[in-house]
Amino acid sequence: MAVEKLNLAVLISGNGSNLQALIDACTLLDFPARVAVVISNRPGAYGLERAAKAGIPAITLDHKSYTGRSDFEDALQSALSDYPVDLICLAGFMRILTADFINRWPNKIINTHPALLPKFGGKGMYGEHVHTAVLAAGERISGCSIHYVIPEVDQGPVILQKTVPVEDGDSIETLAARVIAQEHIAYPEAVRMIAEKRA
Repeated sequence: MAVEKLNLAVLISGNGSNLQALIDACTLLDFPARVAVVISNRPGAYGLERAAKAGIPAITLDHKSYTGRSDFEDALQSALSDYPVDLICLAGFMRILTADFINRWPNKIINTHPALLPKFGGKGMYGEHVHTAVLAAGERISGCSIHYVIPEVDQGPVILQKTVPVEDGDSIETLAARVIAQEHIAYPEAVRMIAEKRA
């Protein structure tokens, strides 16, 4: 019996390593999702090449080309409407979406965060800023969280988390590498949970 597949739109801004994790997962016959479209807000983002190599439609919407956030989000909504999209996956997408946009997609947008929410979340807490804060706080455990997106940044319901040890002598780079490796596992797991209605 054929598996009913969830159609994903993956939004990126850069390298797209979490996008690659999703693309790889979608090649598995029993994985209940497919990437329908990839959208980047930054021209030249390497994730666009990843999409092209996988034969996935890839769109650039340079946020700097729009007069404001609402114009950009209208263009984003228009682009999404051209594809069958069941779930939007933010994968290193470096734009905070407005409540107006999020409310068009209730419980249909998920994101990854490189810490164990609710710790080390909120505006300004992304990428190396998160790992810097984790190290400065003397945490012994960190990790990643896959969560639903709501208008309040990083406060949506958590779908799943993966933990990693914070080791003596860790730098931002060594901790980040350990966390991103878990994100690559967690993101496809979260998508599977949603597709199978276990989230």
